[in-house]
Amino acid sequence: MSEDSENGLDFSAITDPYAQREAEKYAQPIPSRELILQLIEKGGRPTGRRQIAEAFGLETDDQLEALRRRLRAMERDGQLLFNRRQQYCLVDSHDLIPGRILSYADGFGFLKPDDAGEDLFLSPREMNRVLHNDRALVRVSGIDRKGRREGKIVEVLERNTQQVVGRFIKEHGVQFVQPDNKKITQNILIPKGKGNGAKKGEMVVATITEQPTLRSQPIGKISEILGAHMAPGMEIDVAIRTYNLPSTWPEEVTEQIKPFKKVVAEDAKQGRVDLRDVPLVTIDGADARDFDDAVFASKTLKGWKLLVAIADVSHYVQPGSALDLEARNRSTSVYFPEQVIPMLPEVLSNGLCSINPDEDRLSMVCEMLINAQGQVTRARFFDAVMRSHARLTYDKVSAMLEHNDTPLRKKYKAVLPHLEQMYALYKAMRGQREVRGAMDFDTQETQIVFGEDRKIEKIVPVQRNDAHKLIEEFMIAANSAAARYLNRKKMPRLLRIHEGPSEEKIRTLKTFLGEVGLHMGGGDKPTPVDYMHLTSSIKDRPDAHLIQTVLLRSMSQAVYSPEKKGHFGLALEAYTHFTSPIRRYPDLMVHRAIRHCIQGKSPESFYCGFPEITTLGEHCSSNERRADEATRDVVSWLKCEYMQDKIGESFAGVISAVTSFGFFVELSDLYVEGLVHVTALGQDFFKFDPTSHQLKGERTGVRYRLGDSVKVTVASVNLDDKKIDFDLLGIPGGAAAPAKKNKSQKSSRKHDDKKKTNKSKFKKSKSKTKPKSSKKGV
Repeated sequence: MSEDSENGLDFSAITDPYAQREAEKYAQPIPSRELILQLIEKGGRPTGRRQIAEAFGLETDDQLEALRRRLRAMERDGQLLFNRRQQYCLVDSHDLIPGRILSYADGFGFLKPDDAGEDLFLSPREMNRVLHNDRALVRVSGIDRKGRREGKIVEVLERNTQQVVGRFIKEHGVQFVQPDNKKITQNILIPKGKGNGAKKGEMVVATITEQPTLRSQPIGKISEILGAHMAPGMEIDVAIRTYNLPSTWPEEVTEQIKPFKKVVAEDAKQGRVDLRDVPLVTIDGADARDFDDAVFASKTLKGWKLLVAIADVSHYVQPGSALDLEARNRSTSVYFPEQVIPMLPEVLSNGLCSINPDEDRLSMVCEMLINAQGQVTRARFFDAVMRSHARLTYDKVSAMLEHNDTPLRKKYKAVLPHLEQMYALYKAMRGQREVRGAMDFDTQETQIVFGEDRKIEKIVPVQRNDAHKLIEEFMIAANSAAARYLNRKKMPRLLRIHEGPSEEKIRTLKTFLGEVGLHMGGGDKPTPVDYMHLTSSIKDRPDAHLIQTVLLRSMSQAVYSPEKKGHFGLALEAYTHFTSPIRRYPDLMVHRAIRHCIQGKSPESFYCGFPEITTLGEHCSSNERRADEATRDVVSWLKCEYMQDKIGESFAGVISAVTSFGFFVELSDLYVEGLVHVTALGQDFFKFDPTSHQLKGERTGVRYRLGDSVKVTVASVNLDDKKIDFDLLGIPGGAAAPAKKNKSQKSSRKHDDKKKTNKSKFKKSKSKTKPKSSKKGV
């Protein structure tokens, strides 16, 4: 008998309860993760890879390599810990917590646990050995003075930063790269001879050769020189590398798309419903380059029939193909000002899957019957071949329907009757939207207009008209119909969920509303209707903008998940993304799930099960946030560049966010945001009240509140940090008069001064440059 057998580690004859699952996934399956954990637990001690292989009778090179990869994956996922003696041991979930590192510019950080538990605070000292987005195993070491669980890093499980983009700096004989991403707080040291000829101040890419430790900074070498800091387009090059955005196509993808033609193959049209004679039209922005949806409406005895035809991306992108793997890797198209990194190659995104006028296109259609009250009473999905009968813009449709533009109505007389039916349908659906209480906040979108050499000429507001709202309403209806259909079929699918506000945010919101003399119904769990009733009641108030901003900031962030949690903002029990598979991977997955149902197949036979769908939802949600952050960085950089020649000039603005260190002001005419630091507010001590979103002077009683009108002077512009500083001129028009202090206020001041205030999380105003954002961003 072998030593392993004597120690109870002979598992070669044990049947793996998950053998069938492994066989379905792998051509040469090995023991499941569950069985490996059972083996180590039964052994009662750390176990080496050789021992594990012998216990399962694994001998071939392929089996040993598969085991190595599986053990590394289990280590990466926090299921196993690899100790210094090169052995694997179990992770006690009560003592050791695996998760992802979130770094902050001030040097501290948090561990976000894999099990979605409470975040653990990591001190700047602990953060010395990791970088943002690394994965680590952390032990709870205590509770800090703010009552947060504090952690100590036991093991770094996964290093996720291999390259850093930033400025090349030389100081006192030392050279290093100062990261552009402020979440990476450590400079990358560049040894002599590793600078690759980079000049001081140039933007470069540093490849990390030695990761940070508790006592040493990361060390690297210059692998790419991007060029001068102020070169046109540099902000996008930097963002692509800072956020690791895939921007080139793998060779496998290039090979796969070579056979694609400019026209749809005749055999691909067979077996589909022929809608080429139905006058479907596209309605998009004037600068849109791809058209992935077309609409048509006709009157029925009880209301309307609405067709929403979506480009059939799933026909061309098959699961597991090189195209599919790269689309999944990207998850979303990334829209920068006047430049896009698409999720799919141009031959699809601007070709076969773009619904250009008078060209045959494959589509998946959502057909809805809608009653006179604007309610969807029935919906079905089917594959079709179609032709767009007109390429229309929002402005043209608005001119025809809202302003009765005679020349345009004459030009598009062939489709005008159907446009008028769409408008009548939209008004009915709009009424239904108000009945259910869907959010409809009045927010301002902006667009950056460039001149020569990619210099900003101006920043202009985007005017939304009824054509924008009409398409948005139709897309929401199709998305909701898709969610209901897949829920009814019990299919594995990605939903777009938007949970209601947390109890803590509701308490804070109601405290604020009480201070401004308002009340919101719904008790501890207000509904979307309660939110919209309050919004309607404040339209004529001078502080309506302030109140609406606070209401928006009480909302949660929408994510992708298979859980049936509904969409709070749209007041819908079921919602998904179906209408834009060209630029969003979740939409492509929804199309595949619908086609699976159309073909009469069972949920169990779908190629992607609920566990995989859950992981995919997290991946897509993360990449969506990454794209938003990259776009926000580029826009912030461009706005800073735009403001460089305006130092010393004065502007009117509105306070857009209040923090413990000052307040942010958005300039009314330029739509640019900057900080008035608390030290620039004069000889007074200002206290931050996060509930009422204000700074209040202890001596003068002057208050600076969210939504107040102010006048500021541009004091400085920092391109490296993407920050603009303002100096305040006078007292804000909306600020309250200095308040008299009564005895109770004086007596409580000493107690209040002891309270620590945190920097509030603020939501910066966004310059939205995504095409068709109004109908696709819900």
